[in-house]
Amino acid sequence: MSETFDTILKNGTVVNQDGEGQRDIGIRDGRIAALGTFGPEQAGKTIDCKGLHILPGVMDTQVHFREPGLEHKEDLESGSRSAVMGGVTAVFEMPNTNPLTIDEATFTDKVKRGHHRMHCDYAFFIGGTRENVQDLPELERAPGCAGVKVFIGSSTGALLVEDDDSLRKIFQVIKRRAAFHAEDEFRLNDRKGLRIEGDARSHPVWRDEVAALMATQRLVNLARETGKRIHVLHISTKEEIDYLKDHKDVASCEATPHHLTMAAPECYERLGTLAQMNPPVRDASHRAGIWKGIEQGIIDVLGSDHAPHTLEEKQKVYPASPSGMTGVQTLVPLMLDHVNAGRLSLQRFVDLTSAGPARLFNMSMKGRIAAGYDADFTIVDLKRSETITNKWVASKAGWTPYDGVTVKGWPVGTFVRGKQVMWQGELVTPSQGETVKFLETLKQ
Repeated sequence: MSETFDTILKNGTVVNQDGEGQRDIGIRDGRIAALGTFGPEQAGKTIDCKGLHILPGVMDTQVHFREPGLEHKEDLESGSRSAVMGGVTAVFEMPNTNPLTIDEATFTDKVKRGHHRMHCDYAFFIGGTRENVQDLPELERAPGCAGVKVFIGSSTGALLVEDDDSLRKIFQVIKRRAAFHAEDEFRLNDRKGLRIEGDARSHPVWRDEVAALMATQRLVNLARETGKRIHVLHISTKEEIDYLKDHKDVASCEATPHHLTMAAPECYERLGTLAQMNPPVRDASHRAGIWKGIEQGIIDVLGSDHAPHTLEEKQKVYPASPSGMTGVQTLVPLMLDHVNAGRLSLQRFVDLTSAGPARLFNMSMKGRIAAGYDADFTIVDLKRSETITNKWVASKAGWTPYDGVTVKGWPVGTFVRGKQVMWQGELVTPSQGETVKFLETLKQ
């Protein structure tokens, strides 16, 4: 008797570790049951994916969904809705909420808030501070924890750990790969006088490439000294790419769509503070350097650094304006446009958004289209051209710096553990997100 499934994805081009090819996918109990050629009689539901590419579920390993404490600009429900509308099946969310996610109570609260309220699967970073060092070995192994996140620049209060002695104490106790915002706080403070009121073009002058490189070099040195692994978030300089090439044994790194797409001064002249991010978007030579990092395999993953603020907040006069922009919903279409432009292959995009994150963070059952894995899929139409608009963005912030930008390549379906969550721009299944499982947090 032939195998039966809950759902069959039929006639799609599957993109995976063995290349691209047309095959059907049989889904049962939220997992991939089999790949092959199946008839409609073998499942209760068959979805025709003719002309579409089926990718392993895209994972965005850096988002800020603002809950608890800043729900006026985003919350876990709205942020994850924005994610699945853009084809993203899982997110890693950051600890700079209010209260900060730095102890068992705040972490457990976040996990509870997300359960079956978020539309995609999720994990949360625990913030590393001077005060919680002794608790980090336990906290980083909590179910649903993506690891420790440390800000060594560009933060305030307890989440800023800027000096090597304090950082060393964190490195000495953790076991998992930790993620870092790498800008040298001492240099940033020294250069504050270079900010020009009302001129966002001065943002990358103040937060210059030297501040980024200095911080990354310090982190690599500490990783070597303590025998630990680091993940450098949102690389913004060509110098960091050249440096990290020789330190891949201890350091992984992330690129963002905005650093790969925008360039100064044009983006600031056109968008003003809407283009203001930390670390900043820099000139075209740095953008080219980050693309070199993609081409040479130095960049390991893509993350959106989705960090929403309301338009009212963003329209404050620089430098009173906050840094951050929406990004989780535009990650897939922007990068597919780069694929269509020949800047990277579809397989490399898959490596950066599914296989790469799964490999770096030791995820369980995610990152591949393979029998036994979670049935997470991002289904895309590579030939479809669409214009990104503020109206399309599901984030509470309600805006995107790419408003009016036409792209080629578009997410048409999002599947999370076998459930068809988004299809053709419509949310079709109630939120049922659950925690991502990690090999380093599974109960032994």
